[in-house]
Amino acid sequence: MKLSDILARTPDVELHGDASAEITELTCDSRRVRPGALFFALRGTTADGHRFIGRAIAAGAAAIALEDAAFAPAGVPWFRVADGRGAMAGMAATFQGDPTAGLPLIGITGTNGKTTTTYLIEAILAAAGMPAAVLGTIAYRFGATTIAASHTTPESTELQAAFRQLADAGAKAFVMEVSSHALEQRRADGCHFDVGIFSNLTRDHLDYHGTMEQYLHSKLRLFSELLRPTPGKPVRRACVNMDDPYGAIVAGHAACPVISYGVRSGGDVRAAGVSSSVSGIRATLVTPRGEIPFASRLLGSFNLSNILAAASAGIALDLPLAAIKAGIEGHAVVPGRLERVENGRGVTLLVDYAHTGDALENVLSTLKEIATARIITVFGCGGDRDPGKRPIMGRIATELSDLAIVTSDNPRTEEPFRILEQIRAGIVESLPHLQGEGRGGDGCREYHPDELSKGFADKGFVMLENRRDAIRLAVRLARPGDIVLLTGKGHEDYQIIGSTKQPFDDREEAAKAFAELDT
Repeated sequence: MKLSDILARTPDVELHGDASAEITELTCDSRRVRPGALFFALRGTTADGHRFIGRAIAAGAAAIALEDAAFAPAGVPWFRVADGRGAMAGMAATFQGDPTAGLPLIGITGTNGKTTTTYLIEAILAAAGMPAAVLGTIAYRFGATTIAASHTTPESTELQAAFRQLADAGAKAFVMEVSSHALEQRRADGCHFDVGIFSNLTRDHLDYHGTMEQYLHSKLRLFSELLRPTPGKPVRRACVNMDDPYGAIVAGHAACPVISYGVRSGGDVRAAGVSSSVSGIRATLVTPRGEIPFASRLLGSFNLSNILAAASAGIALDLPLAAIKAGIEGHAVVPGRLERVENGRGVTLLVDYAHTGDALENVLSTLKEIATARIITVFGCGGDRDPGKRPIMGRIATELSDLAIVTSDNPRTEEPFRILEQIRAGIVESLPHLQGEGRGGDGCREYHPDELSKGFADKGFVMLENRRDAIRLAVRLARPGDIVLLTGKGHEDYQIIGSTKQPFDDREEAAKAFAELDT
């Protein structure tokens, strides 16, 4: 595409140099520049892209976009933009032929529930005859086409290229997770959303955002800016979870009509006659367009909230109630979201991605509602991430489990034992009788791993740094009827220790642990 065509939809850009230059790709990473690239020199959080203009030109960049004219190069076309990331997002969409302009796009933002909700919406759209591509934490995919997920929401140049590839593969709609980082960094600014969903907001990513207020502010951009009606998409809708304390704020900032939903608070979309068991959820879906009963294999009230979110999107898109029901009931298991590991020992072993206090509490509260025996939880907290949630998760896991096994998650560059000690601090604070004693007298105690060789009788917790050993311990301790929850990593098939990704899959490790018991 000619440079002039890329700039045509961006007002007030003064180009210096040849407008007929042929552009073959867009990037803000000088290491990825190939001949013909348009390189965006952006000021990042750790590096200033202006420093790499020379490297980009040496690699064959055909043009440069920059934020500071003092770095203007000689010999290649260049132009200045005030907001480099916003300009890059719009130009990336133009370069790829604006793939979301003519197809429905549903975006989901929130701390928890995004991935499960995308799968539910995918199933609803399929039942309505609209095969959809899904872009999220696990992968960007449609049919046989799968693109590895670098981030929940990738850089705008990658995102628009993925939309183009998935549309060319035959997708008739898009469902995507929209992260707070992406909204803050304007990666989604070139997207034409039809529906935006707000699931919830709980403590997470404060290592990046700093405060809950700033975290919320990032989320609000989807509703206050990116859902504004346009001539191309004049009918847009926001679906908002009114059970969440921040739901009313999100609804108040929405630039389009709001469809409310809620398990407890009710709303435009809600559930009646709810019953829940180890087999799943049964209820009647109540909507502005009528009621319809459904049965889902998903577990718990937090998944009922995800179901209502997906149903709200179906209502927003004016899909038939029959398609919404079929999608809910036909929804397959989401990898790493309460995913079962089958075994012959009568133990319910579940692998889940819950890695925030709220998500962990939701999962464990659900399991306590349906448990007929003990709950053993294996969990940790990631390194180089918000340390404030570590004691919170420690308290929740210990209070809601019969035995909490505190172990490593992805320690990254932090010392694993330091992370475990911060988790332990939250446990000890919630159980004051443990202070200085190591065990308590009211049936809750801190175990040493060696004490558990013959099982456990008292409610308590144990520290075991090696995750593989922690999973083996949980499996060895479990009796028929017990629930074992491995949480934090979910679908991930690696563990990050230092700066290295090492192969590690909770599901595989659990299966191996069961096999060892059977030999």
